[in-house]
Amino acid sequence: MAGEEADLFSYAIVLLGSAVIAAPLFKRIGLGTVLGYLAAGLVIGPITGIIADGEQILHFAELGVVLLLFIIGLELKPSRLWRMRRDILGMGSIQVIVTALILTAFARYLGGQNLTTSIVIGFALALSSTAFVLQILDERGDLNRVYGQKTFSILLFQDIAIVPLIAMVAILSPGSSEASGIDWNSILIAILAVIFLILAGRYLLNPLFQIIASTGAKEAMIAAALFVVLAAGALMEFAGLSMALGAFLSGVMLAESSYRHELEADIEPFRGILLGLFFMAVGLSLDIQVLFDNALLILIAVPIILIVKASVIYVLCRGFGSHPNEATRIAGILPQSGEFGFVLFTAAVAANVMSQASASILIAIVTITMALTPIVTKIADALTRATHEGMEENFEGAGSDVLLIGFSRFGQIASQMFLSGGTDVTILDQSAERIRNARQFGFRIYFGDGKRKDVLRAAGIERAKIVAICTNERETTDKIVDLIRSEYPGAKLFVRSYDRAHTLALRATGVDFEIRETFESGIEFGRKTLEALGLSEEVSLEIAQEVKRRDEERLALQEAEGLTAGVHHVLTKPVKPEPLIEPRADNTEGENY
Repeated sequence: MAGEEADLFSYAIVLLGSAVIAAPLFKRIGLGTVLGYLAAGLVIGPITGIIADGEQILHFAELGVVLLLFIIGLELKPSRLWRMRRDILGMGSIQVIVTALILTAFARYLGGQNLTTSIVIGFALALSSTAFVLQILDERGDLNRVYGQKTFSILLFQDIAIVPLIAMVAILSPGSSEASGIDWNSILIAILAVIFLILAGRYLLNPLFQIIASTGAKEAMIAAALFVVLAAGALMEFAGLSMALGAFLSGVMLAESSYRHELEADIEPFRGILLGLFFMAVGLSLDIQVLFDNALLILIAVPIILIVKASVIYVLCRGFGSHPNEATRIAGILPQSGEFGFVLFTAAVAANVMSQASASILIAIVTITMALTPIVTKIADALTRATHEGMEENFEGAGSDVLLIGFSRFGQIASQMFLSGGTDVTILDQSAERIRNARQFGFRIYFGDGKRKDVLRAAGIERAKIVAICTNERETTDKIVDLIRSEYPGAKLFVRSYDRAHTLALRATGVDFEIRETFESGIEFGRKTLEALGLSEEVSLEIAQEVKRRDEERLALQEAEGLTAGVHHVLTKPVKPEPLIEPRADNTEGENY
C-alpha cells in the first residue's frame, strides 16, 4: 500500500473509531452528538496531532451539509416554500442586516479594524451554522415544528445571502476591477443556472427515476440519487452560488415526486456519516496556538457575538408574532456564527480585505461559537421549560385507566368518547393555552412532555391499562412509542398514526392498535357523498366496509414485504378492476393517507 493511501486508510480508521466512541458517549450524557463529533475532532487533531490536515477533510465533509439540504428540500413542496416566504424574506433579511450592522460597529470601534474589514466581519459573523442547527433540529424531530420552520426560514435566507456577500468582498477589495461596476455576467450565469435546475427538476428528474425504478436495480437508484444531488450542487457552485443551495433546490423539485421517500432513505446513510465527519473536521481545524495567543480577545468576542445575535433574533421573532417561548428557542439555536464565515474570511484574505492573522482569529471565534451551540440550546430549553407560560409540572391526582398523551383536535374527540363511556382519563399536553381551556371544563389535564420517563411515571403510566398516544407530529409520536416500549414493555399502546407509511412503521414496533388520523373521517365523508348522489344507506355502508377490507389487505401485504417507504408501488396498483374507490394509477399523492 502506497504511503498516501496508507495515510488515508489510517485517517478513516481513526475518524470512524473516534465517532463510534464520542457520539454515543455525548448523546448518553445529554450533550448531543454534534458536540461529541467536535470533541473527537479536537482530541485527534489539535490536542494529540494524530491527524494534522483538518482543512482537507473539512472541504470533503461539506458534502454532508449538501446532502442534508437535499433531504430538507424533499420535505418542502414548492407550495409550502411559497407559504414560508414572509419568514424567509422578512425575518431572514432583517436578521442578517441588523445583526451585521451591530457586529460591524463592534469590530470597528472595539476591535480597531478599518471600515472595510469591519463590514466583512459583521456580515460573516451574522450568518449562522446551517449544519449545526439543522442537525440539532433533526435529532430532536423539531424540523416540522413551528419554531423549527421559522429557524429554517432564517437559515435559508442566509444560504442565499452568501452569494451577494462574496460579491461584496470582491467589490470592497482595494483596486478591484469590480469596484467600478457590477459583474452582470456572473449574475446572469447564476440566474440561468437556477432556471435550468428548476426546469430539469420539473421535467427530467421524475422520468429518470421512473426508468431506473422500472429496471429494479436498487444500486442504480442510489447512484442516481447521489448523482442528482452532487450534479445540482456542482452546477450552483460553477454559477457562483453554494452547493448546498443547489442540493436544496433539487430536493424541492423532487418533493412532489412519488419517489421522494425512497430517495430520502437512499441518501440518509451518506448524509449522516458525512455530516458527522464535517463536525469532526471543524474540531480538527481549530488552531490551539491562535487560541492561546489571543485568549482575551476571543473570551470577549465569543459572548458578544452570542448575546448580540440571540437578542436580535429574539426581538425579531417577537416582532413577527412568535410566542416568547418560541422566540427563545429560535434565539437559543441560532446565535452562533457558521461555516459560511470560513468562506467569506478566506475570500477576504484573497482579496486583500483582511490579513491572514485576523482571519485565523476569526475562524477560531466562529468555531468556538459553533461548539457552544448545543450548550446554548440546552439553556434555551431550560428557560422555556421553567417559564412555559407559567405552567408547572404538578401531577397531583394523576393516574387513571387511560393515559392520553396529546390533547389537540384528535385527542379532544377521543377523550369525549372515554368520558362518555364512564372511563376516567389522565391527559398530558404541552400547550398551556389548551391546558387552561380544558381545565375550565373539568378535564384532568397536566402540563408535561410525554417524551420524558419521569413525566410518564408521575402521570401514572404504571397504573394505566391503556396509553393513548394522540400527538400531532410523527417524530414526537415515534419517540414516545420507543420510550414506552423500552421502559414499560407491558403497556398497551393505542396510537394515532400520521399517514399510511407511519401506520406500517408503528405496526412494525408492535403497538396494540393504530389508526390514521383522517382515515375514518374520509370514509364517512365519502359514504355521505355517495348517499347524496342517490345510493342507499345500505349500499354506501357495504362500499365503506369493502374499501376498509381492501385497505387492510394492502396494509397486510406491505407489512409482509416490509414496505414502510415507497408505499406508492402498492397503492397505485389496482387490486380489482371494479370501480370501487380504488386509487388511480396516476395518483402520486396516495402514500399520504
